[in-house]
Amino acid sequence: MTAKVEMYATSSCRHCMDAREFLQAKGIEYEEYLLDLMPLEKDTMIERCGQKSIPQIFINAQHIGGLTDLRELDSNGKLDKLLTR
Repeated sequence: MTAKVEMYATSSCRHCMDAREFLQAKGIEYEEYLLDLMPLEKDTMIERCGQKSIPQIFINAQHIGGLTDLRELDSNGKLDKLLTR
């Protein structure tokens, strides 16, 4: 089973760009909701995770957090486990 990875972001946010680069470098496919192009998605993001900052990343509907959280999961070896569930 391939994990469903989703990211709420904007086109110009530096942390969002870094998260994109990280996911692409790892070969992880993801669905992206660009809040600057789809402003109504911000309400959905806040409902899902209670956070207003971006990026916000989900794996199989589980809220992971932002870029720092994603990198921490990777360095702890937990990211690959989440991606193979």
